[in-house]
Amino acid sequence: MPHSYLDLVIQEARLILLRLLLESGGYTSNSSILDMALDAYGVSLSRDQVDAQLAWLAEQQLVTVERVATITRATLTLRGQDVANGDATVPGVKRPSPRG
Repeated sequence: MPHSYLDLVIQEARLILLRLLLESGGYTSNSSILDMALDAYGVSLSRDQVDAQLAWLAEQQLVTVERVATITRATLTLRGQDVANGDATVPGVKRPSPRG
């Protein structure tokens, strides 16, 4: 099934968000840091778009989200860790390439 460019960017962004949380201390970070990190990976989303993707990931039970003032804090779940590592797949999240 062909995907639009935007679909591919969103699927990539979701995987990057999961991997960033996997690498962060305590498996948690805030939307401001995640937004800057996405830019570093060449994926430019608005803060609203980052929050929307974190909400989508929460609906899939890959992260939990909590609002702290104007910032969204996301924490990786065990299921999210499996997806980030390529041990599980979720439609809508790019599957990671083999590492090596």
